[in-house]
Amino acid sequence: MGVQKIFGKNADYQKFEVLKTNRNKRYKYREFLVEGVRNINEAIRNDWQISSFIYSGEKKLSSWAYGLLEKVKTTTNFELTDSLMIDLSKKEETSELLAIVQMKNEKEDMASFSGNPVFALFDRPSNKGNLGTMFRSCDALGVDGLIITGHSVDVYDPDVISSSMGSFFHVPFLRLSDNTEIIRYINDLKNRYPQFNIIGTSERSQTCLQDIDLTTPVLFLIGNETDGLSKYYTEISDVMAAIPMSSNSSASSINVSCAATVMFYEANRQCRRI
Repeated sequence: MGVQKIFGKNADYQKFEVLKTNRNKRYKYREFLVEGVRNINEAIRNDWQISSFIYSGEKKLSSWAYGLLEKVKTTTNFELTDSLMIDLSKKEETSELLAIVQMKNEKEDMASFSGNPVFALFDRPSNKGNLGTMFRSCDALGVDGLIITGHSVDVYDPDVISSSMGSFFHVPFLRLSDNTEIIRYINDLKNRYPQFNIIGTSERSQTCLQDIDLTTPVLFLIGNETDGLSKYYTEISDVMAAIPMSSNSSASSINVSCAATVMFYEANRQCRRI
């Protein structure tokens, strides 16, 4: 492992910037930028490959940062000036350590599950915070895998990863772009799990979530924040579920990630999967 010092916005620094801001470049390099103690720790703990660490050469690092630089195998680490670290991080309190992390093979990660799994499908998420929170809820409540469909915010966006609070690195996920891929994957799940049920979600359904048997393998279909669940997903659902709301409530609905959390909790309540 070597250390490269950077004093200006050279080609290496420009690569750091595009990994942070440019979706297409992330997939070209098959790498993404991560910052924050919890996120970096979880990436390492869950066996994501770290290509490089980035840090300031003008300030004393913490024992945590020094420890990672010593024990984690990387290709090349980069030592920046303070001003470049501030510019790259753009946080009020600049991160002392950033990591360039390699993307995993999503299909391999989503190939093996427990005998009674819970899956979630999030269709065309358009809000980075909602997608990050979805990862966090999946992690907290034992969801085995998250499927992300259609044109959505980039799963590797720094804001998605940050809002997941490290859960991004623990929850297997798979991005599927079109209906053919989606139905092929769902059919494969049905073949593997004969009692598999697909649970759609709609505030207009007359069937309450707690009245549905969620003790078998299930896939929760979660619609886009603005448009809800599409007709396609409604038609492939075995049952449509609604989350009962207070009769005194002035709210017409609840946030999509909050609704998903309620569904995941109910599946665990019925089956005590955790």
